Order: sequence, then structure tokens, then C-alpha cells
Amino acid sequence: MHEQGDQLDLAEAFEAERPRLTGIASRVLGDHAEAEDVVQQAWLRLDRARDGGTEIDSLPAWLTTVTTRLCLDRLRARTPVPVEEVDLVGAAETAPDPADDVALADTVGIALQAVIDRLSPRERVAFVLHDSFGFEFGTIAAVLDTSPVAARKLASRARAKVAQPRTDDALADWEVVDAFMDAARGGDLERLLQLLAPDAALSADEAAILSGTPSSIEGREAMAGFFNGSAHSALAVYVGDRPGAAWYLRGEAKVAFDFEVADGRVRAIVLRAAPDALAQVVRRKGAERR
Repeated sequence: MHEQGDQLDLAEAFEAERPRLTGIASRVLGDHAEAEDVVQQAWLRLDRARDGGTEIDSLPAWLTTVTTRLCLDRLRARTPVPVEEVDLVGAAETAPDPADDVALADTVGIALQAVIDRLSPRERVAFVLHDSFGFEFGTIAAVLDTSPVAARKLASRARAKVAQPRTDDALADWEVVDAFMDAARGGDLERLLQLLAPDAALSADEAAILSGTPSSIEGREAMAGFFNGSAHSALAVYVGDRPGAAWYLRGEAKVAFDFEVADGRVRAIVLRAAPDALAQVVRRKGAERR
């Protein structure tokens, strides 16, 4: 009976931590569904640790470390060729580090996730944990199995990359579209609002309306509310020569999301289900046609 009570207490303690862990994993991975999977893996690790008699001094710290390391494994699987990180462990602190400045997370706006996606796995973890969640470098060092100085340097290097202007000074249209769809799937209402122009509008062709889509939606707030937490089955496509998304059923595009992007924000989305429109739909990965 006592053992059953301990199991219930541990499960309750984990559930109390789940939203925080999911938030960390979502920001590190840029994918809410993958983050939920990672957090569930962390629970399985905790369950095994309990059965093995592992002593855990601080459950929140232990879960943060396990969850972040699981995220790091996922990132490394996406990036099979390691990024060179020499001269970090033994680096000395000479001048004030830019990583001590005000966090950039609120200043880079809609571009943040697209830029984070271009960081190495260790840079990404160090930057997100410090700048988005305020973790001390000692904690980040423990997660990355390195020194606090090295963790600071990783965050600093990531910050420099985030701050560096792009050659085209803006996100590419496909990056805006993909950021919008990721925010929709992840239920990130604030990011959806950032990605939408104030006068954004949605419309639909007759075939799409007949399939059950709304005929029109006007305004940023209404658009964000409609897409928030939706579009889980949509895939990245080109609609003609424009980056967009499409809902697929049994491998066939059924409704295309035809985006109009201007100045780094979504101005309009037209839902298209007419055969001639769907004939223009081609799958893509990033900017590349597939």
C-alpha cells in the first residue's frame, strides 16, 4: 500500500512539472507534438529510475536535465555532422559576455524560431535555456556535460548568430508560412498574432466551402483564433510557385492553404479545393520541391 502511494505521489509530482517541461521542449525543438513525446519519454525514464532505486535530490532539476538531454539527442539526430565546438571548455572569460545582456527572445519576434533552427544542437539548447527560460549557466553546463564557461560561450555564439542580420533582411516567404503552420499546430496564439498582418483575411473557393471550410474570416485576432491548435494534418507544399500548405488524405491533397506573404507577415490565406488549384500543389521541404 505504501509503495502504491509513493507511485501516485511521483505521478502527481510529474504531472505538475509536465507543462513546464513541455514548454522547454517545445522551444528547443520547435515542434509541440515532438515535445510532448519527449516529455513522455522523460516520465518513462523517471519511472525506471524509481524502480531502480535512484536517489533524486531535486525532481524539477532532474526532469529538466533529462528532458533537455532527450531534446539534444533529437537535435543531433537531425544534424548528423557535428558542428565544431573547439576552444570552448578551456576558454577564459575576458570581456563582458553578450549573453548577460537583456534576452533577445522578445526582440527577434517572428524570426526567432527560424534562426534557432540554424543553430547547432548545443548552441540551441544553451541559448533557449538561458534566454527564454533564465537558467543559470551552471545548470546549463550540467545539462550539456560541460563547464559553465563553455555553456556561456555557446549561448554567446548562438546570440551572435541570432543577432546577425540575414542577407535578405527578412524571413523568406516559405519560412513565414512554415512558422505560421508550426504555431498553429502548437497552439501558440501569441506567435500566430505576430505572424499575421493586422488586416489579414481568409477566404475560400466554392469547392473548399462545400467541403466544410469557412467562407471568410476577417482580421488578425479572428484568423489567429481559427488556426490556433489546428492544421495538424497539413503538409508543406507549393501552390503553383507560392509556398503554402495542404491538407492531405490518403496521400492526396484535398484542401490547399494558399498564402499571401508581405513584409514577413501573412496578409491572406485562400483555402482552395477546386481540381485545377489542387493540380498545382507540389510537396516541398523547406524551399525545395519534392
